Amino acid sequence: MYVAAHTLDETGNPVFDYVRIMLNARLAKMDERGASAVEYGLLIAGITALIVIVVYAFGGVLSNVYNATCDSVGTSANAGTC
Repeated sequence: MYVAAHTLDETGNPVFDYVRIMLNARLAKMDERGASAVEYGLLIAGITALIVIVVYAFGGVLSNVYNATCDSVGTSANAGTC
């Protein structure tokens, strides 16, 4: 996908080498963007999996804490149920 490498063109002009280097750098940068997007996608998937595991593991405990707090506040303020 890179431009063919040669040192100088037929006339000996180094400007074409500069253009070739710039095109190769641009193509490499575009390839890197795709790799970064994949890495970010994997990072988001890992964080999502961790959140699901934590909620699944501690969901019952948090529900009990919430209900106990709600009942305590409700009875002390005569507010009824949550």
